Amino acid sequence: MIAYRINPNLSNETLNRLFSATWVGHSPSDFSSVLAHSLAYIGAFTADDQLIGFVNLAWDGGVHAFLLDPTVDPAWQRRGIGKELVMRAIEEVRLRGCAWLHVDFEAHLEPFYAQCGFTSTHAGLVHLK
Repeated sequence: MIAYRINPNLSNETLNRLFSATWVGHSPSDFSSVLAHSLAYIGAFTADDQLIGFVNLAWDGGVHAFLLDPTVDPAWQRRGIGKELVMRAIEEVRLRGCAWLHVDFEAHLEPFYAQCGFTSTHAGLVHLK
């Protein structure tokens, strides 16, 4: 049984553990500023309260929200947790009055996002680091 929580109390240690297990080359980060500026974020937890999934929702202060960092621990992938996080994020953004939810993704993730209701659009990106 997976529990999904909106804006749970998450420590840097907990988030860094999840991101280190999931993202190649992740360096420990201080997430406090990110979480403080989020519209919302959602965590997926096991019965023993282990964080196994996370998604962040940033926004522009108006009607546009942005889906960031959908992450599921590799040991828990392919069980629908990522899709459930995204679907709950969509609903949370809707409840908070946003009209648009944007997401950037690599080409190989297009089928996943299409299953979640996203359509592809043209966008621009500048890599700053």
